[in-house]
Formats: sequence, structure tokens, C-alpha cells
Amino acid sequence: MHAYRSHTCAELNKSHVGDTVRLSGWVHRIRDHGGVLFVDLRDHYGITQVLCDPDSPVFAAMEKVRSEWCIRIDGNVKARDESLINTKLPTGEIEVYVRDLEVLGAADELPLMVFGDQEYPEETRLKYRFLDLRREQMQENMKLRSDVVASMRKRMWDQGFREYQTPIITASSPEGARDFLVPSRLHPGKFYALPQAPQQFKQLMMVAGFDKYFQIAPCFRDEDPRADRSPTDFYQLDMEMSFVTQQDVFDTIQPVLKGVFEEFGGGRKVDQAWPQISYADAAKWYGTDKPDLRNPIRMQDVSEHFRGGEFSLFAKILEQEGTEVRAIPAPKGPRGEPVGRKFCDRMDKFARSEGLPGMGYIWWRSTVPSLEELGYVQFHEMGDAMEMHTFKQAIERREAWLAANPNAYEAAGPIANKLGQEKCEEIRKELGLDVGDAAFFLVGKPKAFEGVAGRARDVIGKELGLLDENRFAFAWIVDFPIYQQDEETGELDFDHNPFSMPQGGMAALEGDPLAVRGYQYDLACNGYELVSGAIRNHKPEIMFKAFDLAGYGEDEVRKRFGGMVNAFKYGAPPHGGCAAGVDRIVMLLADQQNIREVMMFPMNQRAEDLMMNAPSDPTSDQLMELGLRVIPQE
Repeated sequence: MHAYRSHTCAELNKSHVGDTVRLSGWVHRIRDHGGVLFVDLRDHYGITQVLCDPDSPVFAAMEKVRSEWCIRIDGNVKARDESLINTKLPTGEIEVYVRDLEVLGAADELPLMVFGDQEYPEETRLKYRFLDLRREQMQENMKLRSDVVASMRKRMWDQGFREYQTPIITASSPEGARDFLVPSRLHPGKFYALPQAPQQFKQLMMVAGFDKYFQIAPCFRDEDPRADRSPTDFYQLDMEMSFVTQQDVFDTIQPVLKGVFEEFGGGRKVDQAWPQISYADAAKWYGTDKPDLRNPIRMQDVSEHFRGGEFSLFAKILEQEGTEVRAIPAPKGPRGEPVGRKFCDRMDKFARSEGLPGMGYIWWRSTVPSLEELGYVQFHEMGDAMEMHTFKQAIERREAWLAANPNAYEAAGPIANKLGQEKCEEIRKELGLDVGDAAFFLVGKPKAFEGVAGRARDVIGKELGLLDENRFAFAWIVDFPIYQQDEETGELDFDHNPFSMPQGGMAALEGDPLAVRGYQYDLACNGYELVSGAIRNHKPEIMFKAFDLAGYGEDEVRKRFGGMVNAFKYGAPPHGGCAAGVDRIVMLLADQQNIREVMMFPMNQRAEDLMMNAPSDPTSDQLMELGLRVIPQE
């Protein structure tokens, strides 16, 4: 027999009854039933119940065993009584009577329990991650991650891609985040960088003629942490193709991701049609470039209804150049409950908490009298016959009232009082709203309020029950601006990826830089950015011009990107690609709210590894060898 196990803790069933077996694993749970010890023995694959009574030669030793001890047992497989079968376990029809026991690794008192679903502080979980990872949910999350990566690889190979590895130590590159710098011992005073992405190398592979590349690539960015972003490193499905258009990239990556979500989405609906929405429209309709399309709310520009009108606050602001009034419709949810004053006040308070002066609103309420107001009296106050009589009378009165008042609703709220019913009715019709619905309004320069408007849209959709939670809704966001302008200095800088090909090529760069759009795209799903990519700027003269507009002269471009610029002089093909965030995809599939739940050994919110004590202080010898000196922080 094998030194540690003849079977895993998920393999045994009724066909093994009578066999002598050997199992190894961790003590998941111990129960003492009148002197008989029942132990759930767990390994990576499952759980088997083993039992030990006073007749067993190792009963005394088994009494000393505690949770999370690692043990080996030998025993005989027995069938459980029919009434004791556990249908939730693959091994639920049997149990193993222990004849021999070996403690492979005893455990100290546990800082967190593996059995059960108790909540523990994140600092505890990360410091003892090796224990946290033993928990069932974490085991399932990591297995899911591994399976998703394997599926991605297979799907890419099936489309004719090959996997190539790119360097981990490279040169610093401006890609929108801070680099992690690595000092060079052989070149004192100089630094390498960990790659933010394999961007330049994968483009160089296209110049080298490899045509279709992919990699499950580690990327390193010194960023502030968020629930959906690691502060140090992450993995992405990175790909690049030659001789392709933007649509070719979409047609290639879309079936890969759609297949992964269908395979691992747990039966949730995966949208088959993925719309393409311009960056400008995404900002206007959803307040973000990663909209959650499970939420049907679409914001609209309703400035004309307020321009020069009775509501002077909005009218005066609209006199300023570049200002708008945006409306966020708030329709009744599936339960049909009207959106009332309390909800509107709550959303106004939300806007204030986000740094805005507030958020105006209108709600449309019914003016039809209630049956009680029309004379109906319930039976506990009168007899049944009298109740029916008053009910019929109330119905007749309501029908007469409705005939005389066909528009049995009114717009309510501070804005409605100033704007008037006629204007409010025009707004209601434009927004497609009905009685019991509401609308919220923000005014000013869109860039100042779009972010808050987008978050308000999310809150409204969620609180009113408008989201289809059992769905993955995808959208391509396209036509990103190449440049942005600093409002204070007026200087231009790249708004997104600096390596994107401008739509219109060199001619586009001769006009207004802020009007230039790039062949750049993101894929959004349920409010998260999953993919980012572009058709690349592969012509040196266009690249020099693009960087020059952002304040980088030709010498600076050659210094920073000399390898790529040099390569583009030797027959560079048109090429493009994208990268899909593996961690974020798995987070969505696992239905988790924090990316650390699907990463094996993540950092905490302060970019610290509490388990390995990183970052740590270097020794004097290390600093001397690298020619570095640490300046003490005040």
C-alpha cells in the first residue's frame, strides 16, 4: 500500500465496502457521540467520515487529535445505515472504521477556523493565508481560477494562437501607472522596471512575424488598491494579431470570453449580442466607460426644457458654455411600488455625500382619491353587507372622478413647483416615464458630475430592483479620445494608451487634438472593465507626431521606446490586440465582491504581504552592493 493513501477523501463509495484503505488529510470536524468519535477527514478532493470507538487499537490516540491536524488513517470501509446516508457528499454512503493512525502534522491553536463560514478580519486572513485557503469557498475559488485559465489557453490554441513568454525585467514605460523599479547591480545608478504589461514586446513579436501571440501574463503596477484591483500585480490574458482591424480583434476574443462565461457562469445568462458604444455615449448615458447594462436606466440630456425657464437656478447655469442638465430616469421596479418623496430625498443626500451640492428631482404621483376617501369602509367597522355597499359606491364615484379627470396625476417636488406642470409633462414623455416614476437632475459641466451621476444610476437601479442579477451583460466601449487637456495649464497629455493608432492617421493629428479618436476599445461587463486593447500605431512618423502633441519630443520617444521605433523602420505590419483581466473575470464568475478572494496570495490594502513580511528593509550589504542609500522618511 502507498505510504500515505490508497484513495482520496472523495473516492470511496458502496463498491469499496469491506476494503482496507488508507487515507490522509486534515481533521475537518470531530464529534463525540457517546464515546464513539466521528471525524470528517478532508483533503483537496473531498471529505470522508471516519469513526473510532473504544474497541479500536488507536482510540486513545484519536482522542488527542484536534481540528486541522494532518493525519493518516488505515481502516475498513463500512456501509452506513440507510437512515444515516449523507446525500450531500459523494462519500456519504460509507464510513471508514479506523484501525491505525499516524499524526503527520499536529496543529497549534488556530487563529481562524477552517470549518464553517465565520467572518474574520482581512488582516488575520492574509497573515494566515495558508489556513484561510483551506476553507471550502477559497478552495473552490482557486480551483475555478485554475480551470478558467486552462479553458482560456485551450480556446486560444483552438483559434490558431501560440503562447510565448515575454521578459519580466525590462525598461520603464509610461502606461498610465507607476512602475516598480529594480536597481541594477551591474550598472550602478540605473534601474530596470517590472512590466506594467507586455505591450512593447508583443508588438515587437508582430514585427518579427509571429502573427498570433497570446500569454497568461503577469503584470506589475504600483497602484492604489480597490476592491477590483490589486495594488501590486495581476494576471491577464494578453493577445496580439497582425493584419487585423478592430472588428477582427472583437471577433477573436469575444467567443473566447463568451465560452468561458458560459462554461463557468453557473447557469447565469450570458448576453449573445455585445453592443458597441462610443466612449462619449457611454459617459452621457451611463456616467462611466464601464457601464452595467443589467441596469436599464439610460441618462438623457434635457437641457432644452430648462433653458431660459422658470427654474432660474438651472437656467442661469445653462448660460455658461459647456454646461448641461442630465436626467436620470427612475422607473418603478418590478414590484410596482411608486418612487416617492423619501426615496428622492435619500438620493439627494447620496449626491451630497459624493461632493455635489445635491440632486434635484421630480416624481409623478397619482391624484386619484383612494377608495377610503370616496366612502369605502372596511368590514371590521361595519357589517359585511354594509362594507360591500360602501365598496360599490366608492367604485362608482372613482369611475365618475376618472371620467372628469383623465390626467389623474401630477408632477411633484421642488423643481416641479418652479418649472410648472406643462414642462414637467414634456420631460416625463421624453424620458418615457409613468405615474409612480421619478427623475433626478444634475446640472453643470458634465465632467464635473458624470462620475456621481453614474454611481447614482447604479444605486437607483439596485434599490428599485431593476437589475437582472442572473446575467452577464457585455458592451464594447469604442472611440476613446487620444488626448486630454489639463484645465489649469492647458497642456495636452495622453488620455489612454499612447500606442493607439489615431482614427484618420496623420491627417487627424493635423486638426484639433481633442477631437482625435483612437482605435482603442474596452470591454465592460456588469460594471467592470474586463478587456482593454487597441489597433497599434505602427508608423514611426505618426507615432512621433502623436507623442509630440503630448509634449514628448522625437529624442525623448527614441530614448524611451528605441527598440520599438527602430523595429518599425523595417516593415512593421498593421497589428492590434487586447488584454483581459484574469483576476477580475474569475471574481465575476465566483460572484465575489473583492478581487483578493480569487487571488492565492494577495497583498492587503496597504500593499503589504503580512504572511511573508514584505516589503522589508534591505540589509546594509544589499544596499552597498547596489550602490544605494535609503533616505529616512520624516
